[in-house]
Amino acid sequence: MSINIGIIGGAGYTGGELIRLLIHHPEAEIRMIHSRSNAGKAVSAIHQDLIGETSLTFTDDSSPLEKGSIDVLFLCLGHGESKKFLAENTIAASIKIIDLANDFRLAAHANAGNRQFVYGLPELNRDIIKTAKNIANPGCFATAIQLGLLPLAKAGLLADIYTTGITGSTGAGQSLAATSHFSWRANNIQAYKTLTHQHLGEIGESLLQLQPVNDVDVHFVPWRGDFTRGIFISSTLHCDESLEEMYTLFEEYYKGHPFTTVSREPIFLKQVVNTNKAVIQLEKAGTKLVVHSSIDNLLKGASGQAVQNMNLVCGLEETTGLKLKANYF
Repeated sequence: MSINIGIIGGAGYTGGELIRLLIHHPEAEIRMIHSRSNAGKAVSAIHQDLIGETSLTFTDDSSPLEKGSIDVLFLCLGHGESKKFLAENTIAASIKIIDLANDFRLAAHANAGNRQFVYGLPELNRDIIKTAKNIANPGCFATAIQLGLLPLAKAGLLADIYTTGITGSTGAGQSLAATSHFSWRANNIQAYKTLTHQHLGEIGESLLQLQPVNDVDVHFVPWRGDFTRGIFISSTLHCDESLEEMYTLFEEYYKGHPFTTVSREPIFLKQVVNTNKAVIQLEKAGTKLVVHSSIDNLLKGASGQAVQNMNLVCGLEETTGLKLKANYF
């Protein structure tokens, strides 16, 4: 089996990670990497770590999409740009689309013409994803937070949730900004988008899917950290059940989900960086439960999860091309 791949917006961080994964994927063949600003340039001139690994070049030709010579199209565009691209280009109905932006994640925005997008969190919607043609890949913070809460929602145990999460500088994208410069990030932490982060909407919809109670709020304070990649989340909520009962609940929920592991030892960021893994740990003090969850924001939080979704929609084993090892040192 060979899956012909197209990538739109291949010059950014998520596009680069996607290329790295797919050039080594045993069932995928990259046929086009679209970038208006880099057309004609070698991919390895932009993603310089790929020197010697690929001879692919960027193109601004989108005609393969109209001809249907692509099987799966990944959209690695800025937020709001995916919907615009689909409106401005003719894409054959046979092509499956996986969007890494936030354009189609919410139910109210899941339609684009005659295309219906499914929310692509495999640990929540695996069976639906397998039969879908168009996938809205979840956000990075949303993925990490939801994986720490889904078992509780399924059991009807969610109460108001107070969540703090820290992310690396790659979470801000490749465009330069005042808070992405090394001199600002080094030895520095800052809270941002306090209680208003854009991922809260998709988190709320997913939790309601399992626990249809409207009065559970996620109070989320995200932080910018002084490292390049990874997300670490701590979510606190009321819980009367014992810690052992909670571990049993989480271990049962994630049984059969190959990328999510429940640890009974303290977890840390280096366990997940450069992998498609999510690692979860629980702690309890009195009636307060704390759920720690950690992922790589560019892999399980973006491109790795996108390939995981590609595997599912194309009928492949879910872990194909994603057995990556953490960089421990």
